[in-house]
Amino acid sequence: MTDSEAAVVVRHRLHADFAVRFPWLRRALGARSGLDLDAGGLRVRLGPWFLATPLSNLAGAEVSGPYHALRGLGVRLSLADRGLTFGTTTEGGVCLRFREPVPGIDPWGLIRHPGLTVTVAEPDLVAEAINRVATRV
Repeated sequence: MTDSEAAVVVRHRLHADFAVRFPWLRRALGARSGLDLDAGGLRVRLGPWFLATPLSNLAGAEVSGPYHALRGLGVRLSLADRGLTFGTTTEGGVCLRFREPVPGIDPWGLIRHPGLTVTVAEPDLVAEAINRVATRV
Protein backbone atom coordinates (compact mmCIF):
# COMPACT_ATOMS: atom_id res chain seq x y z
CA MET A 1 0.00 0.00 0.00
CA THR A 2 1.38 3.40 -0.92
CA ASP A 3 1.23 6.46 1.34
CA SER A 4 -1.51 8.01 -0.80
CA GLU A 5 -3.60 4.82 -0.56
CA ALA A 6 -3.13 4.80 3.23
CA ALA A 7 -4.31 8.40 3.45
CA VAL A 8 -7.53 7.44 1.63
CA VAL A 9 -8.16 4.51 4.00
CA VAL A 10 -7.62 6.53 7.21
CA ARG A 11 -8.64 10.14 6.71
CA HIS A 12 -8.55 11.14 10.36
CA ARG A 13 -6.33 10.13 13.22
CA LEU A 14 -8.10 7.95 15.79
CA HIS A 15 -6.78 8.07 19.34
CA ALA A 16 -8.37 5.84 21.97
CA ASP A 17 -7.40 6.04 25.63
CA PHE A 18 -7.30 2.94 27.77
CA ALA A 19 -10.31 2.46 30.04
CA VAL A 20 -8.82 3.20 33.46
CA ARG A 21 -10.97 3.80 36.52
CA PHE A 22 -8.21 4.62 38.98
CA PRO A 23 -6.35 7.96 38.71
CA TRP A 24 -3.19 6.49 40.22
CA LEU A 25 -3.09 3.82 37.50
CA ARG A 26 -3.58 6.45 34.77
CA ARG A 27 -0.62 8.40 36.19
CA ALA A 28 1.50 5.24 36.40
CA LEU A 29 0.81 4.36 32.75
CA GLY A 30 1.77 7.81 31.56
CA ALA A 31 0.20 10.28 29.17
CA ARG A 32 1.49 8.48 26.10
CA SER A 33 -0.53 5.30 26.69
CA GLY A 34 -3.32 4.59 24.23
CA LEU A 35 -4.12 3.41 20.72
CA ASP A 36 -3.40 5.51 17.64
CA LEU A 37 -4.63 4.69 14.14
CA ASP A 38 -3.76 6.92 11.20
CA ALA A 39 -2.22 6.76 7.74
CA GLY A 40 1.09 5.79 9.35
CA GLY A 41 -0.40 2.60 10.81
CA LEU A 42 -1.52 1.29 14.17
CA ARG A 43 0.45 2.06 17.33
CA VAL A 44 -0.53 0.89 20.81
CA ARG A 45 1.36 1.78 24.00
CA LEU A 46 0.65 0.71 27.57
CA GLY A 47 3.32 2.07 29.86
CA PRO A 48 6.67 0.75 28.62
CA TRP A 49 5.10 -1.80 26.22
CA PHE A 50 4.63 -0.84 22.60
CA LEU A 51 3.22 -2.53 19.50
CA ALA A 52 3.12 -1.09 15.96
CA THR A 53 2.07 -2.41 12.58
CA PRO A 54 1.24 -0.95 9.14
CA LEU A 55 -2.37 -0.66 7.98
CA SER A 56 -1.84 -3.44 5.45
CA ASN A 57 -1.29 -5.90 8.33
CA LEU A 58 -4.69 -5.31 9.96
CA ALA A 59 -7.01 -8.29 9.41
CA GLY A 60 -9.98 -7.29 11.57
CA ALA A 61 -11.33 -6.65 15.06
CA GLU A 62 -14.15 -7.71 17.39
CA VAL A 63 -15.48 -6.22 20.59
CA SER A 64 -15.00 -8.75 23.41
CA GLY A 65 -15.36 -9.18 27.14
CA PRO A 66 -16.02 -8.97 29.98
CA TYR A 67 -12.81 -10.61 31.15
CA HIS A 68 -11.74 -12.46 34.26
CA ALA A 69 -9.30 -10.36 36.35
CA LEU A 70 -6.45 -12.82 35.78
CA ARG A 71 -6.93 -12.65 32.01
CA GLY A 72 -7.86 -9.03 31.43
CA LEU A 73 -5.57 -6.92 33.57
CA GLY A 74 -1.97 -5.98 32.84
CA VAL A 75 0.25 -7.08 30.01
CA ARG A 76 -0.27 -10.75 29.31
CA LEU A 77 0.90 -13.32 26.79
CA SER A 78 -1.50 -16.13 25.90
CA LEU A 79 0.32 -19.44 25.93
CA ALA A 80 -2.43 -20.95 23.75
CA ASP A 81 -1.97 -18.71 20.70
CA ARG A 82 0.76 -16.14 21.62
CA GLY A 83 -1.88 -13.38 21.60
CA LEU A 84 -1.01 -10.28 23.59
CA THR A 85 -3.24 -8.38 26.03
CA PHE A 86 -2.84 -4.76 27.11
CA GLY A 87 -5.52 -4.68 29.78
CA THR A 88 -6.65 -2.01 32.23
CA THR A 89 -10.21 -3.15 33.00
CA THR A 90 -12.23 -6.36 33.09
CA GLU A 91 -15.29 -4.75 31.48
CA GLY A 92 -14.31 -5.43 27.89
CA GLY A 93 -12.21 -4.31 24.97
CA VAL A 94 -11.29 -5.07 21.39
CA CYS A 95 -9.50 -8.09 19.94
CA LEU A 96 -7.38 -7.06 16.95
CA ARG A 97 -6.15 -9.62 14.42
CA PHE A 98 -3.06 -9.25 12.25
CA ARG A 99 -2.30 -10.82 8.87
CA GLU A 100 1.30 -11.44 9.97
CA PRO A 101 2.29 -11.73 13.67
CA VAL A 102 3.98 -8.67 15.19
CA PRO A 103 6.44 -8.15 18.08
CA GLY A 104 5.22 -6.53 21.28
CA ILE A 105 5.84 -8.16 24.64
CA ASP A 106 9.61 -8.53 24.66
CA PRO A 107 12.13 -5.78 23.84
CA TRP A 108 13.98 -7.98 21.33
CA GLY A 109 10.96 -8.84 19.17
CA LEU A 110 11.53 -12.59 19.49
CA ILE A 111 7.91 -13.37 20.37
CA ARG A 112 5.41 -12.43 17.67
CA HIS A 113 1.69 -12.02 18.27
CA PRO A 114 -1.14 -12.90 15.83
CA GLY A 115 -3.51 -10.68 17.81
CA LEU A 116 -3.80 -8.01 20.46
CA THR A 117 -6.57 -7.42 22.99
CA VAL A 118 -6.80 -3.82 24.20
CA THR A 119 -9.18 -2.41 26.80
CA VAL A 120 -9.82 1.00 25.26
CA ALA A 121 -12.50 3.44 26.41
CA GLU A 122 -14.46 3.20 23.12
CA PRO A 123 -14.18 -0.41 21.92
CA ASP A 124 -17.03 -0.17 19.38
CA LEU A 125 -15.42 2.83 17.67
CA VAL A 126 -12.01 1.17 17.54
CA ALA A 127 -13.37 -2.12 16.17
CA GLU A 128 -15.35 -0.28 13.50
CA ALA A 129 -12.31 1.74 12.41
CA ILE A 130 -10.03 -1.31 12.28
CA ASN A 131 -12.57 -3.30 10.28
CA ARG A 132 -13.03 -0.44 7.84
CA VAL A 133 -9.28 -0.35 7.24
CA ALA A 134 -8.95 -4.15 7.04
CA THR A 135 -11.58 -4.44 4.32
CA ARG A 136 -9.97 -1.77 2.14
CA VAL A 137 -6.37 -2.98 2.14
